[in-house]
Amino acid sequence: MTDVTVPDVPYVLNVPTSNQTFPDGDKWKLEIPSVEGPAVLAAVFTEADRYGVPIDRISQGSGIQLLTDAEIIDMVQQCAARNVECCLFVGPRGSFDIGAAALASNGGALKGALRGARQLSQAMEDIERAIELGVRSVLIADLGLLAMLDQKRKQGQIPADFIIKVSVLSAPSNPATAAVLAQLGANSLNVPSDLSINELAEIRAATTGWIDFYVEAPDDVGGFIRHHDIADLVRVAAPIYLKFGLRNTPALYPSGKHLEVVAINCGIERVRRAAIGLEHLKRKAPELMR
Repeated sequence: MTDVTVPDVPYVLNVPTSNQTFPDGDKWKLEIPSVEGPAVLAAVFTEADRYGVPIDRISQGSGIQLLTDAEIIDMVQQCAARNVECCLFVGPRGSFDIGAAALASNGGALKGALRGARQLSQAMEDIERAIELGVRSVLIADLGLLAMLDQKRKQGQIPADFIIKVSVLSAPSNPATAAVLAQLGANSLNVPSDLSINELAEIRAATTGWIDFYVEAPDDVGGFIRHHDIADLVRVAAPIYLKFGLRNTPALYPSGKHLEVVAINCGIERVRRAAIGLEHLKRKAPELMR
């Protein structure tokens, strides 16, 4: 039998390290997505305490329009008590509307788009209602709405510290698009989770906007699991939100009491996935731990 010699070729990261940080100096923050209501939020916080997971932002996907005033106030208060950003999706979107284009096989880009002046107006109503109830961060997927919100923010019609987060439904996958979205007013950019480390470095070089990245992506946005890449993600793309979605889950949007138990269990597992991710980060780059 012939002996086989296998070379031990080390992995070398040959892209620039980011020197950018969040305003408070952090290189990374942690987001738990798909927190569909107060009960799910409470379960997520309980599990975070159990694992010692530092949550900086929670986001919700079903939309502001499908939460009662009391539920929004409850979520805002729970988050405020822990200094956690509460980010709610703007309710109207193409996939919820009467048009059929978003349901077509090539209609993915239309799922988060707003149809006509009717839905633009409804989206602004959604946001104004959320602001009145204490929300200071929204998740959007429409380019026109982004520009409108930034204009209102600059004119003082919405709070100056209001955070605009661009959804993965309109994720920028190249530096030019990322730069344009940031210039239009996006604070936080959810990029596709199939980008290479090199491609992330290109986006980081083009903008100072925060990058949101699904370390584990839900099935409907690819289902990628990249826990081993966490240290490189932070080194190259800081300031970055590490998001922990979950594969192999039923569709939750739009959520409600009929799916609450499932949503709670999924939220609990997302926190566990985040704990696993932070263990990877600690092993690979303890100097990057907070």
